[in-house]
Amino acid sequence: MNRKKWLLLLGVLLMLGLALAACGGQESAATEGGAAEGSEEPLKVVLLINGVLGDKSFFDSAARGIRRAEKDFNIKAKIIEAGVDPARWEAALADAAANEDYDILIVGTWQMAEYLQNEAPKYPDKHFIIYDVSVDYDACDCDNVYSVLYKQNEGSYLAGLYAGLMTQADVKDMNPEPIIGVIGGMDIPVINDFIVGYKQGAGDAGLDPEKDVIVQYAGGWNDPAKGKEIALAMYQQGADIVFNVAGGTGVGIFQAAEEMQRYAIGVDSDQALIIEDTDPEQAARILTSMMKNVDNSLYRAIKMHLEGTLPYGTAEALGVKEGGVGLAYNKYYEAITPDYIKERIKQAEADLIAGKIQVASAFEK
Repeated sequence: MNRKKWLLLLGVLLMLGLALAACGGQESAATEGGAAEGSEEPLKVVLLINGVLGDKSFFDSAARGIRRAEKDFNIKAKIIEAGVDPARWEAALADAAANEDYDILIVGTWQMAEYLQNEAPKYPDKHFIIYDVSVDYDACDCDNVYSVLYKQNEGSYLAGLYAGLMTQADVKDMNPEPIIGVIGGMDIPVINDFIVGYKQGAGDAGLDPEKDVIVQYAGGWNDPAKGKEIALAMYQQGADIVFNVAGGTGVGIFQAAEEMQRYAIGVDSDQALIIEDTDPEQAARILTSMMKNVDNSLYRAIKMHLEGTLPYGTAEALGVKEGGVGLAYNKYYEAITPDYIKERIKQAEADLIAGKIQVASAFEK
């Protein structure tokens, strides 16, 4: 090969190498910058809340996960509050699906599942995530929907075991008779799944689940006055600890616990740490919270979407093993909980992960 041909070939190879390097660099930058699939634009995520922020538990947890993803993955996020009127929720979802600029639209709660089943098939090029419930994949063409569920019965088992042990412990402000309570927002399967696990845990702590666990429903999610009224009645019946499974209504449980100098267990978020900035005395009455880690699950889902590994068209259930649920081990828990109870809870958590403890579910047929 003469010198001229050699130089020509070398030039072509050099240009080809530069082109390939440029393509690789663009792909890496897009991935690190949180780009939507096949685009250098940031991933656009809309979280539609069928309620309002400020519940200090479920919806606030969802928003926290989205904001963390926004920071870490450089995505573009928008949160829409549809309000507390259920009559507006279907239209709010339809409007957001049709008119918002998004790559992923996220909704939660059982009330939204059927609405999403109607909307998602209309937008096959978009992606949807629903949390705390699954769409019915047999009833809709929902290959673009990922459903994330939580094994709240497992987390509530730990809460019931803990409450049952604490009510029998030599701890300040506990009554002689071992009695605990739980207030549910509504009498629906997902709330009853909390209660089934809570009662099983209380039974394993030595309580009679039918006699020593008081159960009542508030009939709604945004009525703190109602929550306080019910909790006060439970404390007056001798309950040492009341478990909040009532969303914003449960704020009233903490008010009652402070007033009666009794204790409570929070739900969904670490409610003691949320409340302590405004009312440290009330926060000190929240022994722990049953964490339904909505924030972590949505953060995880967005991360997996960016990696191309999120299993759309399926539902996943996250339990103690997957970090989907568990107790809050904060400073209040550490300060008041006897060491032998901490060890018992730690062992129960390990047994749940290992499958040695099987928790009943309200969804079992």
